[in-house]
Amino acid sequence: MASIQLPRFIRLLPLCSLILAACTLPDNTEKGDISATSAGWKAQTEQINQLQRYQTRGSFAYIGATQKTYARFFWQQYSPDSYKLLLTNPVGSTELELIVKDGQTQLTDNKGQKYYSDDPDSMIYQLTGMTIPMENLRQWIVGLPGDAQSYAISNQYHLKALSWAQGMEKWKVTYQSYDEKVSPQLPNRLDIEQGDNRIKLKMDSWTLN
Repeated sequence: MASIQLPRFIRLLPLCSLILAACTLPDNTEKGDISATSAGWKAQTEQINQLQRYQTRGSFAYIGATQKTYARFFWQQYSPDSYKLLLTNPVGSTELELIVKDGQTQLTDNKGQKYYSDDPDSMIYQLTGMTIPMENLRQWIVGLPGDAQSYAISNQYHLKALSWAQGMEKWKVTYQSYDEKVSPQLPNRLDIEQGDNRIKLKMDSWTLN
């Protein structure tokens, strides 16, 4: 078992031809949008919350002040609190594999070295330099607002934007489009911004079990 107290590495993946543009809900929608108490939005969130197992794959980009990372990603949800995030380079080799199960996190780097922690956000930051709020990301990726203090809902009863602040960090998520081939309809393109950092996710497909 390796200690996480190791020097941080930042590995830039080669830029390839990626296609890039990844609960209980209070009534805190923004003025002029569909209300979070509307029947259509409640039906949408109920359908999403009923999903227990699903997976998606697509393109991932992390653009920060000091680094740019491009990869293919694979997300697999095993249960409401257990999931896997896999990042691979253009030739298919693993660059990062994150597995969260029963409150524990295992991260495997591109050399096959494994690290363990109960805090996936800190682990990812220490080992890659990327700031990713995993607890909220797993909800944002399926179109739920997570811990957002405010959010906007489209006329199609889809989440279209949200804002979340934690301490000095302020996050903004914008949804560009949804996949109409699955039911319930799920996001297939979204942008996440926090300060100088930006995460872009494009989901090529969804598989629902």
